[in-house]
Amino acid sequence: MSKKFNTIGLIGKPHHHGTNLTLKRLHHWLSAQGYQVIVESRISAELGNDISSMDLLEMGAHCDLAIVVGGDGNMLGAARVLARFDVAVIGVNRGNLGFLTDLPPENFEDTLAEVLDGKFETEYRFLLEAEVHRHGKITSSNTAVNEAVLHPGKIAHMIQFEVYIDEQFMYSQRADGMIVSTPTGSTAYSLSAGGAILTPNLQALILVPMFPHTLSCRPIVVDACSTIKLVVSPDNGENLEVSCDGHVHLAVLPGDEIIIRRSSEQLRLIHPKGHNYFHVLRNKLGWGSKLF
Repeated sequence: MSKKFNTIGLIGKPHHHGTNLTLKRLHHWLSAQGYQVIVESRISAELGNDISSMDLLEMGAHCDLAIVVGGDGNMLGAARVLARFDVAVIGVNRGNLGFLTDLPPENFEDTLAEVLDGKFETEYRFLLEAEVHRHGKITSSNTAVNEAVLHPGKIAHMIQFEVYIDEQFMYSQRADGMIVSTPTGSTAYSLSAGGAILTPNLQALILVPMFPHTLSCRPIVVDACSTIKLVVSPDNGENLEVSCDGHVHLAVLPGDEIIIRRSSEQLRLIHPKGHNYFHVLRNKLGWGSKLF
């Protein structure tokens, strides 16, 4: 019987003792099962010699499955690259919350064996594409799995900007910034700022102002096919930026326009059979357990 996956990539946080232990166990266990295993080049030296390694782009082109060991931050970093390839991605949680990482680091073998046998559920998560436009030209761009955030670069302070949805003016804002989040990111920065939780299957975006200087502003949910335009007031000071997942930072100047839209790329996330999103919310966010 042919295997569901043949070449498996291992990705993890460099210089992290717990992550290294899990990666070594995974490499040994997968190799013993007869899989070709490729380790991300940033961490391969920590696992020993004679290990096949590639960078993330090469792994995306060669692997059928990528296993990310770490927290959601590691998953997000890998996902922004791997989403452009049709690679299945699953996570081993070595972080704090781990909304996107299903497998426990202590006894992953039984669950992972079932996944490798084809007993898993597939979920597609769309990404965002954020562009900074200056005088009609794109100066920088990147993708985000969770959110794209307009904010001051160094010290939190009020900025002024306008918000357009599909070229229709929505409102002006005086706030510390604006979060534009996918359903995946609705349990991250957006949630902390008072945004609603969007279930992953929704084709929607949520816009959450950060500390708006008004009594009437609320988050708003729009269709995922909408194009969001944030026009930064020329009267703002310099040193603004757009952050993608809190990792990639795009410089913004007064008068710039930020275009945020759904990306053509999507992450193919796989879960063990029986995955339940609401169980994850209860477990990770401390929602109340069943009373009867």
